[in-house]
Amino acid sequence: MNAAWPSPLAHVGPRERLVTVGLESLSDTELIALVLGTGGRGESVLALSSRILQELGGLHGLSRVGPGELSSCAGIGPSKAARLVACFELGRRAASQPMAKGAPIRSSHDVVAALTPLLAHSDVERFLAIPADARNRPIGRIELAKGGLHACPVSPADVFRSLLRAAASAVVFIHNHPSGDPSPSPEDIALTDRLERAGELVGVRVLDHVILAREGSFSFADAGLLGAGERR
Repeated sequence: MNAAWPSPLAHVGPRERLVTVGLESLSDTELIALVLGTGGRGESVLALSSRILQELGGLHGLSRVGPGELSSCAGIGPSKAARLVACFELGRRAASQPMAKGAPIRSSHDVVAALTPLLAHSDVERFLAIPADARNRPIGRIELAKGGLHACPVSPADVFRSLLRAAASAVVFIHNHPSGDPSPSPEDIALTDRLERAGELVGVRVLDHVILAREGSFSFADAGLLGAGERR
């Protein structure tokens, strides 16, 4: 019996397969190979791509690794590491849904859709604010603090100094939980209360405080945990 004819694409590289079969048909390994461009010593680019995916836990694990850790992987130097982290960051930015210009923030869903791709999978805690005008329309985005794995120090005085410079009439606060659990901690609840009280003093309404994480999101407004002034 004659052997089966080899596929005409059996020995074609990922760049050629991108043209012949389309982007959607490429494997994760082939896509990473396209980003890397070249392999290492004695290792093809496809073999290198397959190995780092296995070592780092697939695409999800690779997307969360910083350039320093990536550079320490055999066959991945600073240049390849920079290309990979830039690729994943571009993907996160493309996946986010910018709030429509001139449209008011209507619910926590608007915030979750806009910022989950940017924050939910971050390994460090970040605290952001979306200042809004008197009609609750976003007028920017401010990163107020960036911390470590478990904490992100935030000063109400610094927060509202930035918001007043932005001429904000209202604000939505957002931060992420690197642990993956969006449930608010006692510290989150206390901070939200302090921010809301400070906002009352300077005339900036706190519309919501949203926590983003891999396992979902939490909205203080949806949970009925805002309105400190009305409860006092």
